[in-house]
Amino acid sequence: MQTELKKKRAETFKTQVPELEVSTVPAVLESHGCDWTRYREPDPAAVVFPRSTDEVRQLVRVAAQHRIPLVPSGGRTGLSAGAVADDGEVVVSFDRMRRILEFNAVDRTLRVEAGVVTQVIQEYADQRGLYYPVSFASEGSSQIGGNIATNAGGIRVLRYGLTRDQVAGLKVVDGRGELLECNNALVKNASGYDLRHLFIGSEGTLGLVVEATLKLTDPPLPSLVMLLAVTGLEATMDIFRLFNDTLVLTAFEFFCDRSMHHVRERNGLAAPMDADTPFYVLLEFENAAPGAEDLALQCFEQCLAAGTAVDGVISQSETQAASLWRYREGIAEAVTPYTPYLYDLSVRISEVPAYLDELDRRVKDSYPEFEVVWLGHFGDGNLHMNILKPADMPLDEFEQACEQVNPGLFELTRQHAGSISAEHGIGMLKQPYLAYTRSEAEIEGMRGIKAVFDPFNIMNPGKLLP
Repeated sequence: MQTELKKKRAETFKTQVPELEVSTVPAVLESHGCDWTRYREPDPAAVVFPRSTDEVRQLVRVAAQHRIPLVPSGGRTGLSAGAVADDGEVVVSFDRMRRILEFNAVDRTLRVEAGVVTQVIQEYADQRGLYYPVSFASEGSSQIGGNIATNAGGIRVLRYGLTRDQVAGLKVVDGRGELLECNNALVKNASGYDLRHLFIGSEGTLGLVVEATLKLTDPPLPSLVMLLAVTGLEATMDIFRLFNDTLVLTAFEFFCDRSMHHVRERNGLAAPMDADTPFYVLLEFENAAPGAEDLALQCFEQCLAAGTAVDGVISQSETQAASLWRYREGIAEAVTPYTPYLYDLSVRISEVPAYLDELDRRVKDSYPEFEVVWLGHFGDGNLHMNILKPADMPLDEFEQACEQVNPGLFELTRQHAGSISAEHGIGMLKQPYLAYTRSEAEIEGMRGIKAVFDPFNIMNPGKLLP
């Protein structure tokens, strides 16, 4: 992007929205022009920091008038380059919009601005005897606006659902600068299209989330955590069926031995058990009903007898439960230094065994020279695969090597009626492959929706839609 054009874009906001904080400091441009993706270099014209919904409306109207592309920026923890500004766009950061606006004890809702950090919402709910259930490794830095834009999932989807299921109301500034108030936190509202759900998961391509009203629920019942050493992928499904039929599961996660290796190495953790197996399962279940722990131990004995598991450990305290979760939740941070190429795939739970078997075979054939790290939210059909970049391999060469086999892997996903993005969004990295998940008729419909809400194509252009 030409330097003069970028300067002009920054000056446009400084002069036409004088109260708006505008930064062109190189360090700020670099930090806010990218997310956790490392496959695109940031090159924004400026970063703006609105403090209110009114300022967001003003800046969007200026952007629409001058055709200045905008990229929304929250906690920047995404992994699909959905928050990358690499072509002179203006980044809209919500770091200054972090107010908790209203708690309604009767409705059990919490109204917040888009920049509120996920963990802050969780803690606020906990202090009032309630619970916000969406949980994932980056919750300490991700912002609720970004969660909504990507329909974030996490580790407790099995029990509580996705971010979409927690949003009672939404305020969005669309690409025309119009403020849309969607649903107003109503439980019942049969008055036509529920626009709220168009913006959830739209990756900022239709408008900017400025405010959300979130549903809170009862705190979870007491729970226990088990970590099992598992003999193979098919065994993992057998274990899931057994425990899911017997107990009330709140989470069912799996990961491979290389994941365990990297987490232990980065955090200096001891081996949780004596066995060394190809895969591990971490499951959490409600322990409120009498005999739940005994039932879990009986399930474990059945797994040992069937040969699907060879060892295991069950938490005896909240501290030990948190320690066991570290082996799963620490994986993303542990592999980040290797600049992984991430696959975020999903199929119906019933399709998982056949899909995983074929996928594992193809991966071994396709990436014999690369280290592959498996993990996933097995209980909701979401599988994550990280291909780790060799230290001596140039980034662009590594990306090209991964992209060469994408069509085959994504075609397999299509054959199983799955999705190439379960919870991280399409962004820039998966945009060329959207047709493996959506039909041409669906994509055309999505383009039509974008044309209505973003007629000037200023909302996160180059993301999601090809």
